[in-house]
Amino acid sequence: MKKSLVFVLTLTLISVFLFAGCSTAKKDTSWEDVKKKGVFVLGLDDSFPPMGFRDENGQIVGFDIDVAKEVCSRLDIELKLQPINWDAKEQELNTKNIDCIWNGLTITPERQKNILFTKAYMDNRQVVIVRADSDLTSLSALSGKTLGLQAGSSAKDALNSAPDFAASLGNVIEFDENMTALMDLELGGLDAVLMDEIVARYYIQQKDKNFIVLDEALASEEYGIGFRQSDQELMEKFQDTLIAMAKDGTLAAISEKWFGEDITVIDR
Repeated sequence: MKKSLVFVLTLTLISVFLFAGCSTAKKDTSWEDVKKKGVFVLGLDDSFPPMGFRDENGQIVGFDIDVAKEVCSRLDIELKLQPINWDAKEQELNTKNIDCIWNGLTITPERQKNILFTKAYMDNRQVVIVRADSDLTSLSALSGKTLGLQAGSSAKDALNSAPDFAASLGNVIEFDENMTALMDLELGGLDAVLMDEIVARYYIQQKDKNFIVLDEALASEEYGIGFRQSDQELMEKFQDTLIAMAKDGTLAAISEKWFGEDITVIDR
């Protein structure tokens, strides 16, 4: 009789603990929440051509924007573009002011500690831009010179990962955005700018600037879409849609519009 009572009590306690564990477990409702709202908020730096930037009419356009519009159309949700301070992008994401960071966001081990990334959809390099009329032709030639870069960017991460090169520089100036740094380079306030190759080459071509890209790159990297660590289901919805767009040729078509060729890499 006593053994039976102990057995029943043990089963009861196990059931209580299991129920308590289930009731306190957090369910990933990220996709359901976005679907219920009907709106997906994309955080971006709106001065990052050709990924996301403002055109002559003040409208936000770009490769990432076109891709995001197509993804949201397929998922039957409205896309809202939210310009943010790039240096505070993780804070904007974690406080839920935005649903993702999507604007040439580089996947790094440090960022992966706080951000859930999709698979990479594009390759990139961190390169140095100089005026074409300068005598600077290599990274070593920048010894003692002034370098500009965007605060909170992967350019800064690349520089931190090259301590010998960083120590050789005379000065490093951080800017809110790459375009301001490039304007300062043109005016002679900087000797060079460290930034994304994709952005640099597009800017030089479109604006017909007297700049050149040094052959030596400081780092190779990949772009991905960043979500909150808890938003696994939401991330997978977007990633699966990107893969479907790659398979049916839509992603290639958008890439050809902006770059003249398909430079996307997802699902390859």
